[in-house]
Amino acid sequence: MAETTQTPTPSTGRAPQRGGRPPRRGDRGPVVEEKKEFDERIVHIDRVARVVKGGRRFRFRALVVIGDHKGRVGIGIAKGADVTAAVTKATEVAKKHLHRINLYKGTLPHDAEGKVSGARILIKPASAGTGLIAGGVVRTILEVAGVSNVLSKSLGSTNKANTAYATIAALQSLEPAKNWVTSRTDTAAAKAHKAVEKPKTEAEKKPAAKKAASKESK
Repeated sequence: MAETTQTPTPSTGRAPQRGGRPPRRGDRGPVVEEKKEFDERIVHIDRVARVVKGGRRFRFRALVVIGDHKGRVGIGIAKGADVTAAVTKATEVAKKHLHRINLYKGTLPHDAEGKVSGARILIKPASAGTGLIAGGVVRTILEVAGVSNVLSKSLGSTNKANTAYATIAALQSLEPAKNWVTSRTDTAAAKAHKAVEKPKTEAEKKPAAKKAASKESK
């Protein structure tokens, strides 16, 4: 009988597949998720209608707030044929209108008030451990901006769009702490400056008094 010799097949590290099937999706490398630069929050979605000759056409309006939790925040409002399109457009608008907020140790440097149309928002700094005493749109904006402790009060309209813009107006009016917070070094320098400017002694005052008396006698 004739002996048949089998040629060894090179090892590929994987089990041979039948019928030459392509590798499964699980064989691909691990999927790496990209980190988003901003925290995107959908605050409100409305269905709006436009009356035309044939009836009413419905669209969607989205209010989106974005922030990096490091003092940058922006809001955007846009319309779209569906919710996804509206949210995407509003996010792009918010990225084009980012605002830098002056924060101080996780809270605000001072009280501030913003007014847009009928909405009026008052925000105040709070001590550590207080948390965000705010609700609705105001809380979302302060959260994504990176504020940890704050007190707030809505004093006007409850319209979400106007409330959002009023909150941004209040945050924009904040002055940086370095412009008005007095440090220990500044206090010491002021005291030293006062010590240098000593009042005139009695000897220095006498010549001036003599000159005044001689003028009166003349």
